Amino acid sequence: MNAQPAPAPLLIACALGIERLALRMGDRGGAGGPVTFLRTGMGPKAAERSVTRVLADPVLGGAAVLATGFCAGLTPGMHPGDLVVAEETRDPRGTVPCVDTELLVKELVRALPGRTVHTGPLTGSDHVVRGPERSDLRATGAIAVDMESAATLLSAVRAGARPVAAVRVVVDAPEHELVRIGTVRGGISAFRVLRSVLPAFFEWHRNVLLPRR
Repeated sequence: MNAQPAPAPLLIACALGIERLALRMGDRGGAGGPVTFLRTGMGPKAAERSVTRVLADPVLGGAAVLATGFCAGLTPGMHPGDLVVAEETRDPRGTVPCVDTELLVKELVRALPGRTVHTGPLTGSDHVVRGPERSDLRATGAIAVDMESAATLLSAVRAGARPVAAVRVVVDAPEHELVRIGTVRGGISAFRVLRSVLPAFFEWHRNVLLPRR
């Protein structure tokens, strides 16, 4: 009898220790294959270096990659704790389409009833975005911004064809600017939401492992 091939792993990348802590607190298993949590460090250059290095390991060579963590919302009416499912990630070097975003939305709504889920382009920045710069980025069509997702997914697809996605939790928004994560209600709310997203990520992972017809 021929042995079945091992399921493709899942690489979940985030920038901050507090983001990885939230994810680990919510990890109760259930992925379609082995899961690796990668803390990349802050900024696009750190994300690019970390993801490129990790995916050079043959064990993770075919991994699906999901970028996550906190983000800044760009759309008026967003609130801390809202979720952003990227339809694509963008930065000056290119655009990366995300895979099976409809499934992610459905599973996040199931895992976090009552939480608002926004879909649209997620743009990258090399610095924390505040004040009027939000409206400039919103004018490009982006609904949220962070420093690592675009670099993470671009590095992932450059390392080889694979499913990729990005899901972020809004930690501040145009009407709710945050000074420091974890010191105000918005940061605490975002942490609690991030702690609850893994079931949706694992369902996405199982789905992208299925053969395409």
